[in-house]
Amino acid sequence: MGIQVYSEVGKLRKVLLHRPGRELENLVPAYRERMLFDDIPYVRVAREEHDAFANVLREHGVEVVYLEDLLADVLQDPGLRASFTKEFLQDAGIRHADTLAWLTDYYSQFKDPSELVLKLISGLRKEEYPRDEQVWLTDWLTKDYPFVLDPLPNLYFTRDPFAAAGNGVSLHHMQTHVRNRETLLGSYVLRYHPDYKCSPLWYEPTDGPNMEGGDILVLSRKVIAVGLSQRTHPDAVELYAKRILASRCGFEEILAFDIPKNRAFMHLDTVFTQVDLDKFIVHPEIRETLRVFSLRLNPSSVSGLSITEEDDSLQHILERHLGLDHVTLIHCGGQSPVDAAREQWNDGSNTLCIAPGEVIVYERNYTTNAILKDYGIKAYTIPSSELSRGRGGPRCMSMPLVRDLL
Repeated sequence: MGIQVYSEVGKLRKVLLHRPGRELENLVPAYRERMLFDDIPYVRVAREEHDAFANVLREHGVEVVYLEDLLADVLQDPGLRASFTKEFLQDAGIRHADTLAWLTDYYSQFKDPSELVLKLISGLRKEEYPRDEQVWLTDWLTKDYPFVLDPLPNLYFTRDPFAAAGNGVSLHHMQTHVRNRETLLGSYVLRYHPDYKCSPLWYEPTDGPNMEGGDILVLSRKVIAVGLSQRTHPDAVELYAKRILASRCGFEEILAFDIPKNRAFMHLDTVFTQVDLDKFIVHPEIRETLRVFSLRLNPSSVSGLSITEEDDSLQHILERHLGLDHVTLIHCGGQSPVDAAREQWNDGSNTLCIAPGEVIVYERNYTTNAILKDYGIKAYTIPSSELSRGRGGPRCMSMPLVRDLL
């Protein structure tokens, strides 16, 4: 029970996933960019690919738990079921009393918590809603919009709305409105599920600035890396640093990685992940522009932190702060800029380490996978023709809950 994540590479024992469902059927071309998709996955195949991912994890001794199942356990309590539904609808932006009353009554009919959870995740089409006349000004302005309640198609990327570190977790204010309700699902699990409700919270959505889990990498029992990315604000990193460094869970330093602010490099783990005790895979394009800052507690400072910029190569920064004699940086795509750009776009750098020197990767990134094997890394491949359309890889799709200590 509980959370224990003090590295990126310790033997993975328990992981949280979400199996893609009907929410992907509610992606339409006109609104796919708003939903953060570059293309529309074929749902049946996406589920098959995700099942293959879960099976690889189980074959290597990892207990797989699903977000939707844990939330359904919590919502067995009628009071929590009612409060969750109310918050979910409020966070969806349902403001008019008549619409809110109808939706509240509609969802109260689902007495099976599992059915309720999946129905809320999938969204609600206007064709399922009885009112077709325009009453409010917003009704006229959104007459052609197909949903009363938006789906949550990004939920299978369970890394982003919440992130485990040490014995606790951060609940995030997502950068885009379309994803913020994902955090609410995790919040109810982490606040009310008997296995996790005692876990400390390092960050909460009400804290303000946006922050996402793909930017958080636990590099050692003392050091956490956090990306300053398109989706994680510096103010959020400072608040997160002060809380987790002041706790008694052992972390002493945050390394803030300033990476390019664009969709291709949306999170730190899309350009940089750890694959062994002393090996990392990195997208070569960031090495020339990357800036790294060290954050440590300093009660006498106005900010509460000592912040210094690291003036050295990424390799030497990692060696010094992780206490390693030598660090190997493996280039995604090798030396070819074409291969690097193609495979980074398809999450060649986004590996999930399940034990030191053992990673799960997308099979489509064959150039990078071959290079990993050349460096002695065992790469377990999974199919990804449909899952990759959401712009996320094996690490994005998984939230470790328990890893062995190193």
